[in-house]
Amino acid sequence: MKVGLFFGSFNPIHTGHLIIAQHFVSWCDVDQVWLIVSPQNPFKEKASLLDEKHRLYMANLAVEDNYQLRASNIEFHLPRPSYTIDTLTYMEEQYPDTSFTLLMGSDTLSGIHKWKNSETLLQRYPIYVYERPGSSPGDIKVTGNIQYTKAPLLQISATFIRDAIAAGKDIRYLVPEKVYNYIDEMHFYKG
Repeated sequence: MKVGLFFGSFNPIHTGHLIIAQHFVSWCDVDQVWLIVSPQNPFKEKASLLDEKHRLYMANLAVEDNYQLRASNIEFHLPRPSYTIDTLTYMEEQYPDTSFTLLMGSDTLSGIHKWKNSETLLQRYPIYVYERPGSSPGDIKVTGNIQYTKAPLLQISATFIRDAIAAGKDIRYLVPEKVYNYIDEMHFYKG
């Protein structure tokens, strides 16, 4: 099986994440996309993150009706902060009959040189990249098995959603309905 790995904090997961994940399954050479909920990204402040179990629960709610998408807590069992190369090494041991492809935005690819063992990642794993505003593929000076895809993009972010909730705004159509209901019920991200 070919699995695309879409890493993120998913704080919270939103419609933009799901559109991109589904695009990769529909248009690229992967059978499933696993959304890897990162408990602690080395480039983000931990204090700004909702507890990982809630982020994973919301990711599961978002994909529960789609057999092509799956939320994963694999990084919950690894040392923190999470490093992609370590996660991939562990996943290859756990799933020896699965081939993994990294899925990321062009903005992420442009900073991959800062990642632990980035040269190994670029040599060993295919990477599918969707273009993000302000970061065009022509500007990225990275080599490897990289394929670009034109994915539909929504100009929303988890930061925007958190800020909107804190300001008392309605985020109803920015996240899946079940995620919206859970955020509301739990009073997450309130100011």
